[in-house]
Amino acid sequence: MKTIKNIILVACILLTCSCKKFLEEKPTYFLTPESDLSSEKVARGFANAGYQNLQGLLAGQPSSYGGNTWNLMEFVTGKANSDLGQTGFVNFSNLSYNATSFYFDTWWRQLYLGIGACNLAIQKIPAINATGLTDEEKTNMLAEVRTLRALYYFYLVRMYGAVPKVTETPKDLNLNFPRTAAKEIYDSIIIPDLLEAEKSTLAWKDATGLVSMGAVKSILADVYLTYAGAAINGGNQFYAESAKRSLDVIEKGGYTLFPEYTDMIKPSNKNTGEFIFQVQYAAAVPSNNPLTPLTIPNFSGISKYSDEYGSVYPTPQFIQSFAAGDKRVAERQFFYRSYPNIKTGQTVTFRQAYIYKWFDTDAVLNTVKSDLNFTLYRLPDVQLMYAEASNRAEGGPNSKAIGYVNAIRNRAKLAPIGALSQTTFEQEVWLQRNFELCFENKMWFDMIRTRKVHNDVTGNWDNFVGHRTTFGATFAEKQLLFPVPQQEINVNPNLLPNNPGF
Repeated sequence: MKTIKNIILVACILLTCSCKKFLEEKPTYFLTPESDLSSEKVARGFANAGYQNLQGLLAGQPSSYGGNTWNLMEFVTGKANSDLGQTGFVNFSNLSYNATSFYFDTWWRQLYLGIGACNLAIQKIPAINATGLTDEEKTNMLAEVRTLRALYYFYLVRMYGAVPKVTETPKDLNLNFPRTAAKEIYDSIIIPDLLEAEKSTLAWKDATGLVSMGAVKSILADVYLTYAGAAINGGNQFYAESAKRSLDVIEKGGYTLFPEYTDMIKPSNKNTGEFIFQVQYAAAVPSNNPLTPLTIPNFSGISKYSDEYGSVYPTPQFIQSFAAGDKRVAERQFFYRSYPNIKTGQTVTFRQAYIYKWFDTDAVLNTVKSDLNFTLYRLPDVQLMYAEASNRAEGGPNSKAIGYVNAIRNRAKLAPIGALSQTTFEQEVWLQRNFELCFENKMWFDMIRTRKVHNDVTGNWDNFVGHRTTFGATFAEKQLLFPVPQQEINVNPNLLPNNPGF
């Protein structure tokens, strides 16, 4: 990532004060190396640049019809199928993927582009002296980009383990950085960035989609929960730190559960209610949310989309693993099994259940441009983080933890739980994460963090290593990390050796 490349990234940013305006307006001018860095809008432009590659979490795979970075995180769980061979699904269902397989390179590239933009913003914003731009505003902009940089690195270390540590904008073409151990990335970048952002005066919520204090603390709670677990084995003190941040979000953030699951697929609810931090999309721009067409049953004829991909859908075993009466698995809640044909109006019954979480009705029936955001953190995620972390830190569930789990169960029309042992409660929390956050790119990270997988056939919690998926493949140690992409190794031999097994 060269300086000029990062500045070109910034040149694509609309110099406005909100993500919504960024999506809706056209740029009026560009930032170049010679730009006068004395404008409040320039500072905002550098900060906004850090957000651009969040859309990389849903980036298309150029060589794969129906392929998307989001697909990878669902395919590898063993709980998703696909109507499209072109997605490379078979290589993930039978665990035969390697360093040249789809998606690994796209994830890596998008995350490092995001890091590069954040590094440039961290370098440039402190030096901007503009009339009307206060030190507090600059501090808050820096809090935004530090949070984003931490988030990009958080994805990288969970996926690839040791990765190159890049915290400054390179001054020359010597970009062959070696890999740095995941723990050092946590200790020197991810956690310090988030702790610094936590000192800011960012508002708890931001209706435009910018990083808020709620987002900072949600990510930090997730980081500490992961750090405490199997990846780093940090221990109980980090469970306590996780519980502290998640409880702050729950009690101080002002977030509330939506009454209905379908409230989450109403564009008017973006950045409100239980949504804490989302990747911003708008129907009015070309880069609208791709998950609506990706999850429509293949060639079903129920929409105005010319391509109905059926790219990812749940296995029947996963659907059957929900408890009897769970509202989340009822028709047109998290999933759907039929829908009227767009031309005839006659009901089309699908061969299996498909994902309804990104069913933007207006896009499907009229505009073919989804106006939905993609959620990175919402309140049930944080409530369950608190329940798990406090249970570990305190040696058992407290009343608040039980109450948050029951709030989630109540919306699902399930009976409340009572007093449980530490282990039984933890497994209940894992189960609710398994169902509540399904197909939101959360499950894989939970699996490698806990080293446990819910067996959808037996109902048991299997050890990750040795778990046999419904596709007949068995997870081994090598599956705990993804391979470093071969194309990155080709240009940077210092990335060798690759992760074990690859």
